[in-house]
Amino acid sequence: MRTIVHRHLGKVVAGAAIAVASTAVMVGVTLPGTAGADETGGNKAGGQAAAAQQLGQDEQGAAVAPGIVEEAPAEGDEGRGRDPLTDDETERVAKLALNRQLFNASEDVDGDRGPQQLGVELAEPETSELDDPNAPRRADVTYYDYKDDTLVTRTVNLDTGKVEQTSTHRGVQPPLSRAEETEAARLLLADPLSAGLKGDYKDAIGKELTSPDQLQLNSMIFKADPGIRPAALAACGEHRCATLSPKATNGPWIDTRDLVIDLSTRKVVQIDRG
Repeated sequence: MRTIVHRHLGKVVAGAAIAVASTAVMVGVTLPGTAGADETGGNKAGGQAAAAQQLGQDEQGAAVAPGIVEEAPAEGDEGRGRDPLTDDETERVAKLALNRQLFNASEDVDGDRGPQQLGVELAEPETSELDDPNAPRRADVTYYDYKDDTLVTRTVNLDTGKVEQTSTHRGVQPPLSRAEETEAARLLLADPLSAGLKGDYKDAIGKELTSPDQLQLNSMIFKADPGIRPAALAACGEHRCATLSPKATNGPWIDTRDLVIDLSTRKVVQIDRG
């Protein structure tokens, strides 16, 4: 546990380092790198899979056009052995991994259909393939499904184009993707608890803070310790919760470490330090 630094909410801090709160553990989880195991993609963009809704009805009951998950593109440039994934491979794998069933059964951070893609990484070879120079190249595509708070990893064989394994885990929280950070900031700015942040931003920059685009964002996963207050934070860890370290563009860092954004419930909660 790092040394606790006590500062008041909303006060401008000089640097990016934000101390861990005494009532919670804030961690970025790095997952195992073995083939077929969950592996985060960090904040790599990857190729987001394009998909459309199936034939059905919208919220007003009107018919919507049928759609399918986009087919994988041509193979394009390919790496060899343990070479990093090429851009073409990354795009191809992302589309191979997202099938119709997963797309229709999951939700992203905005509540839209389809899982939130976290990243695409080269998978480790099987133990039996460690000394084989011709071992197949595989990639792990990692998603977070906000519909049921699960981490989903699909391992794709780049040689065959087939998904060889799908694994799901609960309570495993990799670092936020850039899209998740932006949505967390949007939820924070829409909440009355952001008044201190907005006031400090205006004091520093002289303008109103109205959009995440006005901030540079760093984030940390927030996991609750037993007895944390308020009780609304107790689910953090099972839920996807985070704190933000915002920096005004061309300005100072602003301390918002007491504010936890629960992306699963889309609520902002202030830690009770009492």
